[in-house]
Amino acid sequence: MTLPHIARLPIVAGLLLVQAGMATASPAAVAGNYILTPKPRPAPAINGPSVSGARPGRPFLYRIPSTGDRPMRFSALGMPESLRLDPATGIISGTVPMKVGEYTMTFRARNSRGAATRRFKIVVGDTLALTPPMGWNDWYTHYDRVTADLIRRAASAMVSSGMADFGYQYVNIDDCWMVKPGSTDPDLGGEPRGADGSIRPNRRFPDMKALTAFIHAQGLKAGIYTSPGPLTCARFTGSNGHEEADARKFAEWGFDFLKYDWCSYERVAGSKTLEDRKRPYELMGGILAKLDRDVVFNLCQYGMNEVWTWGSAVGGNCWRTTGDLGVEKSARLPGFYSIGFKNAAHDEYAGPGRWNDPDYILIGSVGNANRISDPPKPTSLTADEQYSYMSMWSLMAAPLLFSGDMNYLDEFTLNVLCNAEVIEVDQDPLGKQARVVRRTEDEFVLAKPMEDGSLALGLFNLSESPRRIAATWADLGVRGQRRARDLWRQMELGNVSGNYAADVPRHGVVFVRLFPR
Repeated sequence: MTLPHIARLPIVAGLLLVQAGMATASPAAVAGNYILTPKPRPAPAINGPSVSGARPGRPFLYRIPSTGDRPMRFSALGMPESLRLDPATGIISGTVPMKVGEYTMTFRARNSRGAATRRFKIVVGDTLALTPPMGWNDWYTHYDRVTADLIRRAASAMVSSGMADFGYQYVNIDDCWMVKPGSTDPDLGGEPRGADGSIRPNRRFPDMKALTAFIHAQGLKAGIYTSPGPLTCARFTGSNGHEEADARKFAEWGFDFLKYDWCSYERVAGSKTLEDRKRPYELMGGILAKLDRDVVFNLCQYGMNEVWTWGSAVGGNCWRTTGDLGVEKSARLPGFYSIGFKNAAHDEYAGPGRWNDPDYILIGSVGNANRISDPPKPTSLTADEQYSYMSMWSLMAAPLLFSGDMNYLDEFTLNVLCNAEVIEVDQDPLGKQARVVRRTEDEFVLAKPMEDGSLALGLFNLSESPRRIAATWADLGVRGQRRARDLWRQMELGNVSGNYAADVPRHGVVFVRLFPR
């Protein structure tokens, strides 16, 4: 079925398409794109991560990601007494147990079509983000036009579109929520700080506590942004000299994630030594660790001084390894490939609580980072390039943070973002980033070991024509017969031994999981 108008349909119409129909392995054409991901079945399925890290005594919030017909009822066996579960929504809230250790429970989701169970573990200790963060960031859609209302609408869309049912949970505000010094715009100008030195949001964000409460009420988490410099990248108020006051204000408002962007800190840092580069992140990391709220710490300083070698030591949970993907120049290949290649080289430094971050997923309807006044428009990436993009990020155990327009989520975009088996590779609790098996002018091969002993394998065709690509068992370091499963089609492919080979379309991917027999 061809629907040439679907890319511009509002989310409600897209929802009808996403929720209709039974699972199928046959591709369907939408606006020239072909859909590989089967639709969720009507019986319950519990998705997303199987583990969460938390510090003792901090507030806890988790929405059990579940697909299937609604209404659905939820229960949890073995849940700590300090937590409570809303059986109608699947939202768990309360306080993290004070005792350090592992708390394993069993989630159950039931509807008129059946039931599903899944084990889930809370690890109470010092490490957050035991799997890569998943969610949305407003930057590549709204830029300096962002408002509290747009953030609320994005949070609602994360639930109504079904994204939250696959594990997306962070709704993150980027730059431009603060006062802009010297601005004559009445919405943006004014005093940047209160009499007590606390940072003030601009008039587009009249009540930060109410905004985070709205996000939390849906079982989602809220993220915020600042810079260690005196100004942010868009020249709004930064945190330099007010780091502790700002961090405490973010926690008071109820934020769960902080993006800390280098920006104007260059003029503060002085020289370019490693210590100069580390200093602001070490300072903020130490402050965040002492807050009475868990805040995931995202270091955004573009890979300077090999941040992947020290980001974890200063309290970071994820760190940008490259420049902005949105301004990466395309040559023979779209820009996400060159960003991905750079990020893939740092696999040895990734693990639970410490993730290499190659920037956001820019598909669907996206803005133009070189002309931020332009409205969002449909991506120019082909279907195969979008499958490659999501496959590469998942294999690299990258944060899955979408930055397209949440008001225009068409069926194809949701099919790329919301494949439970692809996301499972990204969220695997073993926390291994895929290693580069092979990279040539025409081929890129990634292999990611999984906790259950299987191996996730991505065969990427970088050439301009369809190509047969193979990986031998010697390449992959495995032995014996393996059961192969196509993750995009969610289809069994039979048993293989000695090697795995497939025909891969131009700029496309074959993404499989090889299970021991």
